[in-house]
This record gives sequence, structure tokens and C-alpha cells, in this order.
Amino acid sequence: MKTLHFDCFAGISGDMALGAFVDLGVDPDTLRTELGKLGLAGWDLRFERDRRGGITGTHAVVDLGDRTDHHAADIGPMDGDEDSGHGHEHGHSHNASDTPDHVSRTAPEQEHSHEHVHDVQSNTHNQDHGSTHEHSHSKTTWKEIRSLITGSSLSEGAKRRALDIFARIACAEAQVHGMAEEDVAFHEVGAMDSIIDIVGAAVCLDLLKPDRITCSEVELGGGMVRCAHGILPVPAPATVILTRGMPVRTGGFPKEMTTPTGAAILASCVDEFISGGSFREIKTGYGIGTRKMDKPNLLRISWREESNAASTETEAPWQTEELILMEANIDDMSGEALGFLMESLFAAGALDLTFTPCVMKKSRPGTIVSVLTGAEKLNALRETLFRRSTTIGFRETTVRRLSLRREEERLDADYGETRRKTVYYGAEKLRSKIEFEDRARLARERGIPLEEAERIINDGFAGK
Repeated sequence: MKTLHFDCFAGISGDMALGAFVDLGVDPDTLRTELGKLGLAGWDLRFERDRRGGITGTHAVVDLGDRTDHHAADIGPMDGDEDSGHGHEHGHSHNASDTPDHVSRTAPEQEHSHEHVHDVQSNTHNQDHGSTHEHSHSKTTWKEIRSLITGSSLSEGAKRRALDIFARIACAEAQVHGMAEEDVAFHEVGAMDSIIDIVGAAVCLDLLKPDRITCSEVELGGGMVRCAHGILPVPAPATVILTRGMPVRTGGFPKEMTTPTGAAILASCVDEFISGGSFREIKTGYGIGTRKMDKPNLLRISWREESNAASTETEAPWQTEELILMEANIDDMSGEALGFLMESLFAAGALDLTFTPCVMKKSRPGTIVSVLTGAEKLNALRETLFRRSTTIGFRETTVRRLSLRREEERLDADYGETRRKTVYYGAEKLRSKIEFEDRARLARERGIPLEEAERIINDGFAGK
């Protein structure tokens, strides 16, 4: 089993992840070619060899040409350092005299998603320099970015991963700002470098095709950060949401070390967070951060061969597969129509399907339609959802399903053919169950309880 491991001892950002992936072996030209399938102009992605703390690695730099017509001061580092943490410079600067003593001077544009996301109703930004500047910025909404990625010629795997990462960021920002996900918007430059970072990471993961992804405890950093909500301690509000459930630590560095983009990449792809284990290191790559500090600002990604038996797919007591979860919120279909939709979705290839009651806007009762499928049935199920339901849009998320091995036995007895399924945990037999339809048929034919029909069928299998 190929295990890809993130060692986030100095945090993670989008550009650090790209640098580490290339350092690990992803071909830069292939990555640029794949990103070119987005059809965006005005950017270039280059990779430079650099070192931090005596360790050599790769620094990813997104060049955005002359796209430098807006201020980056909405959210800058609050650590008294003009050097940005993980982001991309765009040549914007301020004089030190413009800045209060307790606030650092404006840093070059950072990759942090929280510095690019704002309420779409506001076209002005109140900069913490003792004066107010008004600028009209071109913004790109999450809806537009989603359309861009979906309509591109990227591979399906890269599309799914990129959409999932962006969806997690949009969801987190919507919670923080108290707005709808569809209204989350990115500044023009912010959207561009975020797209390159996020889609680039998705492309790299699709090219590497790891069987399993693990991650260490994640360093979030320390100090203060300026965002749309004011001056707040690290981690930034969106990062707090995105790292829920992850093992994290703070205070290892006096600056913000994990950005929302970096946190979203981990949230989207990591199968397990680990603190140790037995393994053999195969290859290692280092992504270089922009900051130069006392401790090395690096992200380490490595290929590992794990020696612990439970970590290998051939010996694991369960089966692992990557599937797609499709979800639509519907409030204008009757129960009968939903039942017909369920039949249609199963006929189109759904692996599993559930209906969950929910309350939608204006307090209308609704239903969340959740469909689980493999990539090969995805388009058929998309068409079925659009044609057989009233939804005009739905969400897709890449999920990992773990399941136990099942075996089916058949018995041809005087009461007809019956089936029994047995579930195994590795080689251990856990439990068996007679198919309901077979039990029900025998119970009806003989006028006996369902339990008695099950006993008769089990006795038949026992004497087989």
C-alpha cells in the first residue's frame, strides 16, 4: 500500500503543499499543463530551489503579472514582520510610519483564504492604518469558481478533490461571516492564487494516487492575525472550523503557520492522523515557506511503506474505497414522488440512498436526498437527479467508505431457494443473516411468524 504522509511540524499552506508535491516527484510541466485546462489567463507557476534551516526544498511561486490593483492590508500578519507567511507577493508596500506600533506593516499578499473572502455586498475595506481607503474590487464567488472547475477538462478525480477543498473553505467562511455559501466571494487576485493552490494540490493528489494518506499533529502557530473580524489570535476563525477533529497544537511559532487553504487540503484528503507507528521511509519532499525564522518553515511530505499489518490493504480486516456522496435539499416533492425517485436512483446505480428530514428556508419542511456512488455511475445519477427530482442543483463530496467483507450462500430446499449473507472481520466470522424476502416468502406460504421461518431456513443451512 502506498501511504502519503504529511508532516506539518511547521504548519501547512497551499503554496507549501505545491512545493512539497513537486519536491516529492510531481512533474512541474505536467502540473502546469493540467492547471492550464482551467482556461485561466494571467498567471504563471514557477518552482525555485531554496533552503530553510539548512534543509533544501522547493518553493512554489504564483506570478500574477500586473494584477496588483488592490490592497492586501485587510488581513496581514500581526507579528511585527513584513514577511508574509506562506503567500504570494504582489509588490504592494506601505511606509512604516503609516502603521500603529501594535500592528505590523502590510505584508505582501498572502495565500490565506480568510484574507480574500468578504461579504459580497461590501465594496470597501477599512484598513487599520489610521485612515480609510475605498476600492472597488473584482470578486469571484464560490458559485463561479465551482462552475469554472466543473466546466474544465481536468480529470474527474482532480475536479472532485478541488471542489471538495473549495467547498470546505466556502462553508467555513460562510459560518464565520454569517452568510450563505453561494455568496462567499474572493478578490480577483485572491481567487486566482487560491484557485492555483487548491486545484494544483488536487491535481498533484490525483497524479500521485496514494492508497492512504496520513498526517501528523498540525502546528497552527501563534501571535495575532488581522481579518475581517478585527485583530484576533491565531488560529484565524476559518482555520478553527476547518481543523475541527484534527490533532493540533499552538505556540510552536510566533506567527500564523496553518492557513485555511492548508487546513482545507488536510480536511479533504487525510484518512488518519497519527502520532507514531512502524514504517519504512521511501521518499521525502520539502515545501519551502516564504518566512525566514529561527525554526525552519517547511512542510514535509513523504512516501511510506508501513510495516504494521493493519495498515496494509491486503491484510486489513476491512475494505476501503473512494466514493462520491451526492446531496440535494428538496422541499417541493410529495412522498410518492420521493419514493419513485428512490427507485430511479437505485436503478441508475446508486450504492446507497437515504432520505433525511430537514428544515429549509422560510421554515419549510424538506428532505435531504443523499446518494452514494462510484465514479462510473456518476453521470447517470446526475441525470436522474435532474430529470426525476425538482432539484436545480446538488452537492458532491469525495468520501472514503470502509466496509466489511460479505459472502452470500444459497440453499435450494423444498421451500424454494433461500439466501444467507455472512459478514467477516478479516478471517473472523461475525454474523449471518437470512435475506428478508426469503424469510417473508416462507412465512406467508406456511402462515408462520417471521422468526420461525428464519429458524427453518437456518436449520437447512446447518444441514447443508
